[in-house]
Amino acid sequence: MNGYFKMTANSDGLFLQIIAPTDGGNPTTTQMVLDYLDMHKLKGDPVLIDKAIKAADGNYVRIALDRIHPVSESYRLDIADDKMSAVAYFYPPMDKAEAMNAAELLGDLKYHKILFGIKKENIENYFKNRQYCTEIVLAEGKAPRDGEDAEVTYHFNTDLHAKPTMNADGTVDYYHLNLINHCKEGDELATLKKEDLGDNGMNIFGDPVKPRKVKVLALHPGKNTRISEDKLHLFANKTGHAILEGEHVTVSDVMQVENVDLSTGNIEYEGSVEVKGVVADGFEVKCGGNLLVKGIVEGAKVEAGGDVILERGVNGMGHGQIKAERNIVTKFIENATITAGGSVTSESIIHASVSAGTEITVSGKRGNITGGHLSATEQIEAKTIGSEMGGSTIIEVGVNPRLKEEIKEKEMALANTEKNLNAIEPTIAGFSEKLKKGFKPTPDQVQYLQKLLAMDKALKADREEKNKELDKLHEELLDVKKANVRFTGVAYPGTQIMIGSLSQTLKKEYKYGKFFSDGGDVRYTSL
Repeated sequence: MNGYFKMTANSDGLFLQIIAPTDGGNPTTTQMVLDYLDMHKLKGDPVLIDKAIKAADGNYVRIALDRIHPVSESYRLDIADDKMSAVAYFYPPMDKAEAMNAAELLGDLKYHKILFGIKKENIENYFKNRQYCTEIVLAEGKAPRDGEDAEVTYHFNTDLHAKPTMNADGTVDYYHLNLINHCKEGDELATLKKEDLGDNGMNIFGDPVKPRKVKVLALHPGKNTRISEDKLHLFANKTGHAILEGEHVTVSDVMQVENVDLSTGNIEYEGSVEVKGVVADGFEVKCGGNLLVKGIVEGAKVEAGGDVILERGVNGMGHGQIKAERNIVTKFIENATITAGGSVTSESIIHASVSAGTEITVSGKRGNITGGHLSATEQIEAKTIGSEMGGSTIIEVGVNPRLKEEIKEKEMALANTEKNLNAIEPTIAGFSEKLKKGFKPTPDQVQYLQKLLAMDKALKADREEKNKELDKLHEELLDVKKANVRFTGVAYPGTQIMIGSLSQTLKKEYKYGKFFSDGGDVRYTSL
């Protein structure tokens, strides 16, 4: 049992008695006594109180000369900040003062509007066997049951980090990439585990307490797929290969051509394309799936909704462009602009502009990056970076280039929405003021005002949606601390290393190491 204190009052003043704890209970403290006095607007000498507590011999010690009326049994009520519990600390009555009963306490709880989760058993036990200066739980709320997020499981590879196999002799195997997700008609491509919303709880005041908000997802069928009646399973409607395009799953087949040149003209196809020969200078290939080119891509413009695989490579002649929503794998890159939503893998990159949503890996026998501007969200890795001749080579990691551009576009759209709102709100406010003063509008004015109010509501909803989209995009930006530049050979002077907003131009030669950010500077460490 915890230690506690009693007080008595008579014409000689206020007296304090300290009862020592038993069986390892907590002792009375000076602050507990002072809190009690303060609660009842009484005074006591802290020095005498402290002396009585240290003695704890059961004798009464006078702590004040004031003459007071005896105080009845009382308690301190503590309500948790989250309103899920109420706890009482009871104090004994002074001599000749009244004790409290259970009915009075229950009446107090009702007065404080504590209606739910009242612990009647705890209250009855207290009045049967009073324990002073001890925590007594009077009421407890019911915690909500948190649910679970919805989850979509894809039964094919959706990873943007796919890379070719490195052979023992240092060459790269471009023939076994496992980037095409073959499927047959009737194959299940995705499964949805629906969300569990959970159950409401209730606080001690009878107010509902909501569970945490869960993520709600759905399956999104695309071309050549179908969804089950219960919306939980997505299947292929034809044989081909599966692609995840945003949230939509599609199945595409493959178009094959010998070359892309004068004999074919430009190619535009919703599925995948396989070019057995070359893509000639000045021609374009655009496909919704994967693109495989077995020959050279010259100064052409190539765009794919999936992966781009160039078994020979690309010589862009200064104007060639390669763009893939997922990965780009190529033997070499020269004088071209390369953009990938996922990774870029090559054996050599010379005087090119290369942008990757995940990483750029330059490996194989040469493994060199010479000249140009390379940017990736997570990592750029090569054997050699820059050149002994000191040409301009810029290596940038830490921010997804496509996300930056998308955020910029969203911010411009949001600014335009705000501009439109600012243009109509003064007119609406002016109408409102006139109406308050008794102005009677004509039918045409009423119709015009209704149009303005509808426009105002639509613009505000659009603003809210754009803000949510921007928040989501900002969350996707990579932590710069994770980004790095690795090299297993030499990084030459003159190379510019950029990590997030930080930049450093190399003044000397570095070997076999890694550049990273410590939050304030670009740092180097050996591997």
